[in-house]
Amino acid sequence: MLKVLFVSSEVSPYAKSGGLGDVAGSLPRALKNMGVDVRVVFPKYKTIKPEFVDSAEYIGSYKVKLEWREQSASVFKLSSDVPTYVIENDYYFTNRDGYYGYGDDGERFTFFCKAALDLLNLIDFVPDVIHCNDWQTGPIAVYVKDYYSRFLPLSNVKTLFTIHNLQYQGICGRDILGLMGLNYGYFTSDKLEFNGMVSFMKAGIVYADAVSTVSRTYAYEIQTGQYGYGLDGMLRARSNVLSGIVNGIDYSQDDPETNKFIYKNFSKNDLSGKKENKRRLQEELGLPVRDDVPVISIISRLVDQKGINLVIDSIGELLSKDIQLIILGTGDGRYEYMFKEFAYRNPDKISANIMFDNVLAKKIYAASDMFLMPSLFEPCGLGQLFAMSYGTVPIVRTTGGLVDTVQEYNYDSKTGNGFTFHDYIASGMMWAVNNAIHTYYTDEWQNVVKNAINTKFSWEDSAKEYIELYTKMIS
Repeated sequence: MLKVLFVSSEVSPYAKSGGLGDVAGSLPRALKNMGVDVRVVFPKYKTIKPEFVDSAEYIGSYKVKLEWREQSASVFKLSSDVPTYVIENDYYFTNRDGYYGYGDDGERFTFFCKAALDLLNLIDFVPDVIHCNDWQTGPIAVYVKDYYSRFLPLSNVKTLFTIHNLQYQGICGRDILGLMGLNYGYFTSDKLEFNGMVSFMKAGIVYADAVSTVSRTYAYEIQTGQYGYGLDGMLRARSNVLSGIVNGIDYSQDDPETNKFIYKNFSKNDLSGKKENKRRLQEELGLPVRDDVPVISIISRLVDQKGINLVIDSIGELLSKDIQLIILGTGDGRYEYMFKEFAYRNPDKISANIMFDNVLAKKIYAASDMFLMPSLFEPCGLGQLFAMSYGTVPIVRTTGGLVDTVQEYNYDSKTGNGFTFHDYIASGMMWAVNNAIHTYYTDEWQNVVKNAINTKFSWEDSAKEYIELYTKMIS
């Protein structure tokens, strides 16, 4: 039986700030269902709900060496269908409000990486593959390759490093090498040095046996200067072990036929209930109840990466059209303020919900006609997949995973599940929006909706590709 240790800084539903949490919560479950002996480990944060940790089983404790001092790691096993372990340390995790953004993040996640490897002794588990995710786990690849490799039975363990977002790289001063237990021989351009600093992301890229990312197009894009954030040369050098596997979603949780959070259930064979969802959402959010106006939604972090600046630049043109715009999300304070102000001045056109509410998100996905995602870059993206599962048509920029999941609707062949634009400019976005609005008022619209709701990217499909990659690594 294939054995995998899945290491992540966040795991849904326990701790989630973005797509990484979704992946770490869903992919291991799909792997287990396909016969993989998979174990998951992540830090025990203060924000984990008591209902998850109160019933956790205490496994044991041990000391983790960080240069001249030691820190305690206590391990708890959560009640889950996949064996899931949390590593507790009051100083680094349990007594802090957030996941990231602290001045000692390098030290915190160095501790976590060492503790995750030492966990294997405590639970008597020797994996075939350790699957590391994003910069927070990059040092594991170094340790397995250059330190633990000297100690059986870990000498044959392989590491896979998955890049979920190359923009965030875990940059630290070179003094972190001492805490990591590494000498200054690692501070070179072919190892961990990056612009005079140490990069945890680069550690994973250089030392892992294989590198993957969360879509095929993003795997190509990060090898270019435009999207490589200074690591494109190293990624090109490792292109022979670099691959892209598109994320999936759990359709049992986002099935319009069974989802308990939406106003009225509907199916791909009977979409009439979608209109009722639209009316009820308009009522709840205080928008005029109209069947004849397209509802365009944005569910996103309100940051430049998500193309929010294009929306702001186009707001005048958007408001000139007979549409309703629904925003859900938090992020950059200036964008939060602007959307609140636009909604205040245009209450019949815009509903700005500056928060994150998972139940409201489901209602918006189910009720909207179109879902706007004009990202500057998008490693994979899940919003467009959630939208399509409810028959909501995506409008996206052709980048990263959006290219791999959304295709422009073709009037002649009746193929395609959305509307796209290429250049990252407001006029390009509006061209796609106008195309979608025009199609909305034609008989073609139902073809696009049906193509969208029939588009499937499941975790089972992704898990099959990961199993093939794991098998190739260990063979």
